[in-house]
Amino acid sequence: MVQELRFFEAVEQRRSVRIFDQKEPFDGQVIQKCLEAALLSPNSSNLQLYQFIRVPESSPLKDRIAKLCMGQKAATTARELVVVVTRRDLWKKHAKANYDHIATTYANRPDRKLKQALGYYGKLIPKLYGKFLGWSILKKLIAFTVGLRRPMVREVGETEVRISVHKSAALASMTFMLGMKASGYDTCPMEGFDSKRVKKILDLNSSSEICMIIGCGKGLPEGIYGERFRVAKEDLILAK
Repeated sequence: MVQELRFFEAVEQRRSVRIFDQKEPFDGQVIQKCLEAALLSPNSSNLQLYQFIRVPESSPLKDRIAKLCMGQKAATTARELVVVVTRRDLWKKHAKANYDHIATTYANRPDRKLKQALGYYGKLIPKLYGKFLGWSILKKLIAFTVGLRRPMVREVGETEVRISVHKSAALASMTFMLGMKASGYDTCPMEGFDSKRVKKILDLNSSSEICMIIGCGKGLPEGIYGERFRVAKEDLILAK
């Protein structure tokens, strides 16, 4: 009961804070702890195709990236920036890590179950994440054809796979921000930034995409812009 109360308190108290205290002591180890907790977040096929790049205020890159966040105070006053990057290009490496883990850890499971698990990472994932000319259209056609006979996953094209990777990164980001709030710190996720220039500064490859940039620190009261507003719950939580 106590743990449940603490969770809902963190959810209730979390706000996107846009001005951070420059004088309050700041413990960067808390960010590390919360990021490690974020790695436990649910993600598509356990591939974890994302990375968190820490940019503390001591980094020469911090001010440059803050300016590329359109000069938002949530970035310029942040004690640290966390750049959330999607890495779809790492699918082969991460799929192999899952395959090897299953092969060594569950070697004593029934042959059929083990074969299914290994087949998922050895055959299905390459078909979903592999890329070559015309493959995205072919995958959609296959899904459509199979779907005529039985239930079938329809979101198999390149755009849908890209969205799925961003979903996983966003889930991990939310876990991180709730962990920060529970630890006494505030955050602000930002989408307003020059992604091309930020990628260049961080020396990211062309396959990488920036999901969001999160400003971190101890929030000031003036950093909360107005009372919280949410659309009526009756419009968002439905029953059929």
